Amino acid sequence: MKSRPTSFSDKKLERLQRLTFDYFLKETNPRNGLVQDSTRQGAPCSIAATGFALASYPVGVERGFLTRTDAVKRTLTTLRFFLNSRQGTEPDATGYKGFYYHFLDMKTGRRVWNCELSTIDSTFLMAGALTAAEYFNRDTDDERELRELAHAIYTRADWHWAQNHGATVTHGFIKYRWQGYDEALILYILGLASPTYPLPESSYRAWSETYKWKKIYGHEFLYAGPLFIHQLSHMWIDFRGIQDEYMLRKEIDYFENSRRATYIQQQYAIRNPRGFKGYDENIWGLTSSDGPGPANKMIGGKMQRFYDYKNRGVPHGPDDGTLAPWAVIASLPFAPEIVLPSIRHFDEAYPDMTSKYGFKCSFNPTFSGRPGKGWISKGYYGLDQGPIVLMIENYRSGMLWRLMKNCQYVIEGLRGAGFKGGWLRD
Repeated sequence: MKSRPTSFSDKKLERLQRLTFDYFLKETNPRNGLVQDSTRQGAPCSIAATGFALASYPVGVERGFLTRTDAVKRTLTTLRFFLNSRQGTEPDATGYKGFYYHFLDMKTGRRVWNCELSTIDSTFLMAGALTAAEYFNRDTDDERELRELAHAIYTRADWHWAQNHGATVTHGFIKYRWQGYDEALILYILGLASPTYPLPESSYRAWSETYKWKKIYGHEFLYAGPLFIHQLSHMWIDFRGIQDEYMLRKEIDYFENSRRATYIQQQYAIRNPRGFKGYDENIWGLTSSDGPGPANKMIGGKMQRFYDYKNRGVPHGPDDGTLAPWAVIASLPFAPEIVLPSIRHFDEAYPDMTSKYGFKCSFNPTFSGRPGKGWISKGYYGLDQGPIVLMIENYRSGMLWRLMKNCQYVIEGLRGAGFKGGWLRD
């Protein structure tokens, strides 16, 4: 990696990491291990946030944020719940065919909000479980059980059925197929490696054929607008030096692609084509985040639409002036030379952005809720907290990447997708 700028010290990074990690300590139901989607009153569990917690507990042990015994207890509680929870066609089941509903009741673990059976959020849950299985490798009763539970949860998922949209489940999947580059990279890798119901290798090739290569602000890259798409799969997998057929033709790898995407985000803020307040070289980051809307306001003589929680992206939008510090921090391994100065600027210029769990989700300097004040998100989201904890750690030590290089399912999935070179040669 590049030499580290001195604009934001390791000590400050660890403090930010620790504050962010506390979300998983305090917003989790100790009886079942479920993690709240957000700090909003009455928020349900997010299975993705729960997966991020499972991946974060090993980081917490290594950094001294919690003991190994406590981490094992938390992980066992979570894995036991998911393996033993109700899988069926009932409208309030926890899951079906080894996949889980996106949002669950924090107490009962049953489906809420008539939400979808989510393959991608189930993938994040499985990735967290497999991370725990790699880290907790001691020959003790608890850690052996933990590894067995993680394996059972992963191998139960019926990817054959999921590929056909699971037509037999009541109110099942959203009618949507993966098109274009997105966060599904890790989904395909784990789906291809399944020892029970694997995805066919042709499915990955078919997906990659929908990719779009673009040149934006002088950078050629595999396009995706929201920054989280360029980050989430990288929390677990070190893509440096390994290439699938698509990236081999383009003569880069997915890590370099994410670095370019990060620079494009910064360049978009410098250019600020829509004229929002605050955008500059240190204030950027459009991604999936909370927002001040839904609302319409007159801004500079024009009616501007503001969104609530929305996938924001560059350069085509949507963009309503809402920026997310977590998106910047999660790009730390790719481009520390621009991320660290930005973190420092956030920290110094927007002190109201920091509270009990580190940086708040998002802010909008253009949307004025009070005279002279921009809008700041009132809550925290588990989907934001996980990438901060994990990508700070990957920048500092590469811990998650090292762990998952030993995960046979990750290795087999990458090879099934046609990845070659780099550390896969070993």
